[in-house]
Amino acid sequence: MNESLNKSDIAPAVARQAVAWLIEMQEGTLSASRQHAWQQWLNGHAEHQRAWAHIQRVNQRLSGLSSPLAHAALGAPKSAGRRHAVKLLVLLGVGGTLGWNLRDEQAMQSLLADYSSGVGERRQVALDDGSRLQLNTASAVDVRFDGQQRLIRLLQGEILMTAAADPRPLELLTGEGRIQAGSTASRFNLRQLQGRTHLALLEGTVQLQPAAHTGAALVLQARQQVSFDRHAWDRVQALDAGSGAWTDGLLVASRMRLADFLQELGRYRHGRLKCDDRVADLLISGSYPLADSERILDMLEVALPVKVQRLTRYWVTVQARA
Repeated sequence: MNESLNKSDIAPAVARQAVAWLIEMQEGTLSASRQHAWQQWLNGHAEHQRAWAHIQRVNQRLSGLSSPLAHAALGAPKSAGRRHAVKLLVLLGVGGTLGWNLRDEQAMQSLLADYSSGVGERRQVALDDGSRLQLNTASAVDVRFDGQQRLIRLLQGEILMTAAADPRPLELLTGEGRIQAGSTASRFNLRQLQGRTHLALLEGTVQLQPAAHTGAALVLQARQQVSFDRHAWDRVQALDAGSGAWTDGLLVASRMRLADFLQELGRYRHGRLKCDDRVADLLISGSYPLADSERILDMLEVALPVKVQRLTRYWVTVQARA
């Protein structure tokens, strides 16, 4: 069997997922829930299985390298330094052997993130200060705690954080700015959009400072939400009733455009989910279980005058019913 692969063989996103799973397994035994999540990912598509088989071969070759760096990294105790060294070696193996393009900065950040989740996966993480971090689908964060501060950087996707009270201030960074949660307890949902960030504050008080904004920070109170870019924030609004519903496995819509609804649903699925322009402005309401997106698509045909056309499971179009 020829082991040579190129971009046309395996999508870069799948390549990154395979490497991320390998790294997590090298850092310790997976919990039962993570083992189940990996098995679901592996069985989800033949491309996942090919990527996994090949990345294992790459890792075996790295383990046999004569380089002192390779032996030091693969044999060192479990630590942040070891994790980053192993990640670097795997990346070098992937880049040199498979030819996958990992130069994209966001993709690289996601792969090297301290915590990440795959498409359709929701993950919970207990932090050292007693805070709880929940990652939505396809999300990634870096966490840096030291004696003076608690710092979390949202690289992509969406998180819901229940922050514990701690003498050290808590700060969160996104591509658009900085959020100061202080040292008191708080709970909030934070989502990285394309060139924008959306913050929904469920409990507590926070200060928001866009990266290029030179004036005073915005103080956000509990039950408020706001979107912002690098220069300014939009009008502060009352908290949406559906904020954080994804943590309960639900997609909540209240008179949402069908096109927007399908865009949200598409975050939890592999492949392409398209909306015909003729039905894009139809309105939809309700609570939908994210665990079964195929069932949600079937429900659309009952609730709306639409037809779901499936060329494959990974190429779906919602169009007007004939």
